[in-house]
Amino acid sequence: MDAEFWAAVIAGAILAGMPLLLAALGEMVSEQAGILNIGLEGMMLFGAYGGFVVANWTGSSWLGFLGALIAGMAVAMLMVVFCVRMGRDQIVVGIAILLSMQGLTSLLHQVQFGESYPRLDGVPSIPIPGLSKIPVIGPSVFDQPLMFYIGIVLIFVVGWVLNKTNLGLNIRAAGWKPVALDNAGVDVLKIRTIAVLVTGGLAGLGGGYMAIIAAGVFVPFMTHGQGFIAIVIAMLARGRSVWVLIGSFLFGIALSITTALQLVGVQVSTDLINMLPFLVVILALALFARQSYLPAALALPFERGKR
Repeated sequence: MDAEFWAAVIAGAILAGMPLLLAALGEMVSEQAGILNIGLEGMMLFGAYGGFVVANWTGSSWLGFLGALIAGMAVAMLMVVFCVRMGRDQIVVGIAILLSMQGLTSLLHQVQFGESYPRLDGVPSIPIPGLSKIPVIGPSVFDQPLMFYIGIVLIFVVGWVLNKTNLGLNIRAAGWKPVALDNAGVDVLKIRTIAVLVTGGLAGLGGGYMAIIAAGVFVPFMTHGQGFIAIVIAMLARGRSVWVLIGSFLFGIALSITTALQLVGVQVSTDLINMLPFLVVILALALFARQSYLPAALALPFERGKR
């Protein structure tokens, strides 16, 4: 296991971890507002499809990311309508959104592309002078597409908004004490709507990153359960965005290490490759789930006037 192996592990962890990071960051915002977004993977998947289609049509990865953002927010509107506004069961609606997006994106891809899988041009990376020359870490971490650096910045922006602004205070109050927030004259449903739309946008960007940068192609069902992994990361992060960063790349290592082993000549069973990330999820839940710090009103609908 030389420098080539560890460079491959780090690079693979970034490719696999960034979609998780963006989606988990959005899920954390949603959970802090009291909305358990089980449909997160559906938003990622539709964002991946929307981002890929726009990037493929226009030849611009940035327009592709804009398409992914809008696609994710469009799916999030379903959560807003059924869960925030109508007070329906968040778990049932989330599962329905996931299954619907799996079927819809598969159908749209079949209608538009048939059996072909067009690929996008590679997204250019931006090396950071000096840092990109560091052995092993430099080329893997500091020579990435601009969207990677934006994702890292978003971690701190979201953390600042949640902890240092009135909007962040209202979002957290909507998840912990929605009645008190309502008594203070703040529209709880509006705050939850904002949080869910932010979640959809970030999940869409996560899917877009997967299709535009990580894979360069859209394949039906390409998320492979990563939305649920992102939900686990958000729950274990306990409202702290930095922990989302750490958790995402730890899971990214689990997703990439088998590929790195194959790169250095160690043959690994495909079944183990598919199973490893979910074994890590089970282990993380077993070790840290009791310490999770979830809002008191999580998954509970709010109706003004009811106590």
